[in-house]
Amino acid sequence: MKIAFISDIHGSAHWCEKAFKEIDSWGADVIAVLGDVMYHGPRNPLPDGYNPMRVAEILNAHAGRIIAVRGNCDSEVDQMQISYPMMGDSARIICDNRTFFLSHGHIFAPDNLPPLPEGAVFVFGHIHTMVAEKVGDVVCFNPSSISLPKEEHHTWGRYADGVLEIVNTDGNILKRLEL
Repeated sequence: MKIAFISDIHGSAHWCEKAFKEIDSWGADVIAVLGDVMYHGPRNPLPDGYNPMRVAEILNAHAGRIIAVRGNCDSEVDQMQISYPMMGDSARIICDNRTFFLSHGHIFAPDNLPPLPEGAVFVFGHIHTMVAEKVGDVVCFNPSSISLPKEEHHTWGRYADGVLEIVNTDGNILKRLEL
């Protein structure tokens, strides 16, 4: 199974479209949306191509493959535009006998992990920076923000065949971690 991870879209139809072209081309079976989907938040500038309704259209077109969690900028009014559940604080994907625990990162974080089995992957967003590292017996993975990264690349993440990668919207692999 191939899992794509996208986080912190913040209403940018421009970057959402670019990411989903790559995600679809790669052939993701499951798409994990890690929160902060529609609203840019009071601390962030408007991202390129800010159009929350178009973001909802793009995501809803992929709803059958999406597993999502709520970000700190997501609200109940956003859920009214999205056709899949997105308001849970966490979710789990079991793949290749491994637990992928999904959280936005504002409740659970690498310094406040929930109880996880050994070898689990804690997948989060929120901080807008790339993370792919082992912390004790858990792997912490953050694909960064597709629309408002703190680093120079607009990125998303992916998992297949025991390998986690962070890639930019040009398809370049920026971080790679074998599990």
